[in-house]
Amino acid sequence: MEMQAFETASVLSEIEFATLSDYRGPGNNDTRKNKELPIILWWSTSLFPHFPGDRERIDCAKFSCMVTNNKKVQLHKRTKSIIFYGTDFRAYEVPLPRLPHQTWALFHEESPMNNFILSHLPGIRMFNYTATFRRESNYPLTLQWLPSLDYLTNPAVPVHEKNQWRLDGFAPVLYMQSHCDVPSDRDRYVQELMKYIQIDSYGKCLNNKDLPNSRLEDTSTATMEDSEFMNFITRYKFHLAMENGICSDYMTEKLWRPLHVGSVPVYRGSPTVRDWMPNNYSIILIDDFPSPKHLAEYLIFLDQNDDEYLKFLEFKSPGGIKNSILVESLEKREWGVNDMSKPNYLNGFECYVCDQENERMLLERAHKKSPTTVPSPQVHIASHSHMGCPQPTPGFGNVNEITENDSWLSMWPQDYWQSLDQAEGLEAMILKNETDPGRLWNYIQDIITKTGSHH
Repeated sequence: MEMQAFETASVLSEIEFATLSDYRGPGNNDTRKNKELPIILWWSTSLFPHFPGDRERIDCAKFSCMVTNNKKVQLHKRTKSIIFYGTDFRAYEVPLPRLPHQTWALFHEESPMNNFILSHLPGIRMFNYTATFRRESNYPLTLQWLPSLDYLTNPAVPVHEKNQWRLDGFAPVLYMQSHCDVPSDRDRYVQELMKYIQIDSYGKCLNNKDLPNSRLEDTSTATMEDSEFMNFITRYKFHLAMENGICSDYMTEKLWRPLHVGSVPVYRGSPTVRDWMPNNYSIILIDDFPSPKHLAEYLIFLDQNDDEYLKFLEFKSPGGIKNSILVESLEKREWGVNDMSKPNYLNGFECYVCDQENERMLLERAHKKSPTTVPSPQVHIASHSHMGCPQPTPGFGNVNEITENDSWLSMWPQDYWQSLDQAEGLEAMILKNETDPGRLWNYIQDIITKTGSHH
């Protein structure tokens, strides 16, 4: 199989890379024709790739590559890297055997719950390059939901107007979720919090109040940050912002949107969230409080004391953003969010892989020419810190207190540890040069038999 991969000559004829017009991209001195360029293969096809047709030429900062989703090029010697989209990555569908001349790259900006295989070391170390929400990844996507500093400094509704909405019957706290039974088990915590403070809960989860009109109930309205929807949620003093999965640096619109509109986020999600906040106030962390009751008491205190409440909105004033890490990260990132003057992070990661693979090719040629003076290029392997999300735990209380028929208990802890079984099974298949990914379950069973149990 390995020799076959290096000798295949006709596989590219059907996709005809050479028929694409040859050109040089801006800032790029790569004069090679299309048929001479290394190939990057997108293995995931349900959401990506993002280009029309099945191939395109990309011209990056240093080098150029051909990019395709045509899996017929998998075994070709010019196919240097395969990119996987994390949500679509399935251990029983990977390209086997894994060829020694190819690297694997991971693009995964979504929730850890979408694929817990990547949270385990045997899963993540299968990849050579990563673009994840973790700052430790090769191409970090940590601030993917934050367009700019201006997004944060958008003016807030004056507190006297919020107080009037309170008098008109609005609760101090907003909760809006329609994705229930998630790994973070947020509904269990909110249900307990509701015993001690009034919460207006819209959406399907713990619903106790209807939105003003059917238009606002449309999921796409909320997703697109519709002005009517945003004006509605800005009436609330506090916004329960709870991610569906807990992992360092995993922060979504659930955090940034309330900061944008000036509804103080009551947050649970990334344990490192303070590293990215505009100043030392900004948000209220659920995990800073020993119980929902203690949190409710603090929110009631702030609701009744305008001066103390307004401290959480000082970051919106001129000079109010004090966090140099946040400012520098936004200034230095090469990709933009809704910014046509910059590439998006998907194109950016493609070019990162393209440049890395071209550099690797040059080093390999130099090493082959002078093996005693030029070292072989170093192999990049992703570490646990590139994803490394912890086991799901109950949103409130002790796991031993949860009844056996609880839907969260029967789903997420098991999914987490079964994903480790799959990661170890796939790793064993790769090491043994297995050619049939469908045999994953046999490998998992062998591991279970040898160890005596599941994880």
